[in-house]
Amino acid sequence: MAKFDYDLLTIGAGSGGVRASRMSAEFGARVAICEDNRVGGTCVIRGCIPKKLFAYGAHFADEFADSAGYGWTTPAAEFDWGRLVEAKNHEIDRLNGVYIRILRENGVEIIEERARVVDPHTIEAGGRTLTAETILIAAGARPATPDIPGREYVITSDEAFEMETLPKRVVIVGGGYIGVEFAGIFNGVGAEVTEIVRADTILRGFDQDVRLALADEMAKRGITIRSECVVRGIESENGALSLRLAHGEVLETDLVMYATGRTPRIEGLGLEALSVDVGESGGVVVDKYSRTSVPSIFAIGDVTNRVMLTPVAIAEGAAFAETVFNDNPRSMHYGDIPTAVFSQPPLASVGLTEDEARARHAEVDVYMSRFRPLKHTLSKRDESTVVKLVVHGDSDRVVGCHMLGMDAPEIIQGLAIAMTCGATKAQFDATVGVHPSAAEEFVTLREKRPHHPVRDLR
Repeated sequence: MAKFDYDLLTIGAGSGGVRASRMSAEFGARVAICEDNRVGGTCVIRGCIPKKLFAYGAHFADEFADSAGYGWTTPAAEFDWGRLVEAKNHEIDRLNGVYIRILRENGVEIIEERARVVDPHTIEAGGRTLTAETILIAAGARPATPDIPGREYVITSDEAFEMETLPKRVVIVGGGYIGVEFAGIFNGVGAEVTEIVRADTILRGFDQDVRLALADEMAKRGITIRSECVVRGIESENGALSLRLAHGEVLETDLVMYATGRTPRIEGLGLEALSVDVGESGGVVVDKYSRTSVPSIFAIGDVTNRVMLTPVAIAEGAAFAETVFNDNPRSMHYGDIPTAVFSQPPLASVGLTEDEARARHAEVDVYMSRFRPLKHTLSKRDESTVVKLVVHGDSDRVVGCHMLGMDAPEIIQGLAIAMTCGATKAQFDATVGVHPSAAEEFVTLREKRPHHPVRDLR
């Protein structure tokens, strides 16, 4: 008779939890997964997928406008926010069903309840007590909002996906990728958008040249970016919202969306009673194999606050399953993780920024190009593409690739493979480009840019 009900109990059916559970079951483990919301987690239900669908929807405004330069005459386009939300919901329903089917086809039991850890081998879910040799915490994260007067009038990205109507005026607080992406979405479908940023400009942590270039492009589209600005409070009056800013100014709007980071979702999990270590950032502390301070309990994904990206959670889940249930110890490598911002236009990056490279290496070479995409020679759109390579001067190894412009995420994914293989600038130079394309710029860059400690493309 088995000592435990299951070999693995997973708390959280997001991308990481689903991957870990499915693979563990494939390796022969008896697995159950607990989820009190829909299967698919943040990415599928209220994150990456619906966000990119909204970004596609917003970008059609550009396509309609640009088509005139190519000989098209089209009637005035009309946008229906409700139809976009409805179409998005249908797709999310489909993906939710796909994830459920994947789990069930692999023999994973789905328990539709919020779970709480009782002891190192026991959880409680919906009044049931279940035991397992191993427990995996994959509970994800939730949007964080500051405790300011008027907080009750604020929405986050979670609620933005379900809005029934599109407001005329939107204020987005936060300059990270979520705020930037929603600024582009709301602006693209016709709202007046202001983005409030505490830092000097948007996308802190990204390469300075591309983040400044994106701020320029957003301004061209009519998005107002208020840098080094702080909201002190929010009031509601006569159907509108008023934001009181730090220096006394009052800004009126119809909607306030906060995109000021995400917090690991550890509340109610019972980890405190078991003395599971939690870091200052609020994430569950784990070793390189995702094991917590309690040997039978592991944690992966956003709940650990290591790198909050869906592909990272999936990779961590796969490594966990290999380590624990396939006798093949694997750990996640966190270097050279590609990332994209689905802004208008999109931005993508892999490796070190120029500033990071200069802080790490004595010799750094930088190659950069800024140009009008071929498409816009006929559309006449005032939009620039920026491509940039950061190279370790001593070894000639490419340590950073950055791009702003059409198809940047698709292009950077390929360059991430080259960087993972340790490609050098000489090997980039020896590569034949695809012509005409923006991607070929990465293999035709020849002139080093002089080092300017303070750079501003504007």
